[in-house]
Amino acid sequence: MDPSKYPNEPPANWNTSEKSDITQPAPPPYQQGYPNAGYPPPGSYPIPSGYPAMQYGAPGGQPIPQAQYGQGPYPGQPPITIQPTVYINPTPLAKPLPDYLGYSIFTLLCCCFPIGVAALIYSIFTRNANVSGQQGIAEKNSRMARILNHTALGIGLTFFVLYIIYIIVITIHFKKQTSP
Repeated sequence: MDPSKYPNEPPANWNTSEKSDITQPAPPPYQQGYPNAGYPPPGSYPIPSGYPAMQYGAPGGQPIPQAQYGQGPYPGQPPITIQPTVYINPTPLAKPLPDYLGYSIFTLLCCCFPIGVAALIYSIFTRNANVSGQQGIAEKNSRMARILNHTALGIGLTFFVLYIIYIIVITIHFKKQTSP
């Protein structure tokens, strides 16, 4: 392959300083002294035929104030008012469900670490659902946190009992070997 002939390379007789023949028309000149360039003055918008003049959101028929930069709707259209954003704040549950957070931390540190981590996560999810007022999600997460905590505690107690039995057996076996 000849490295001097790549398909993306411009032809050899192409002049890079020359502009393309495809040009865009120049933008219209700006009008000095008229703040709403391209728009009629505020308050002089024509009313479309067939519709009564309505002032949305202006109490007592007061005129709607224009935007900070004097921009308004296109000529021939009525002014547009934008509804304010409504934020809905969720209310916490009146009777929050138990989140078993302390139980989860105990099983995390003392019983079974992996299942304790999962129980802790579900406990935190339960607490968040209680605060945001989501009863169904709080019930599901609370139940799962309790199940995981009970499981971790059962595994931890089983290992603890087996460890004690192991120590007792080793001690008895060692005493039998060392006694004459």
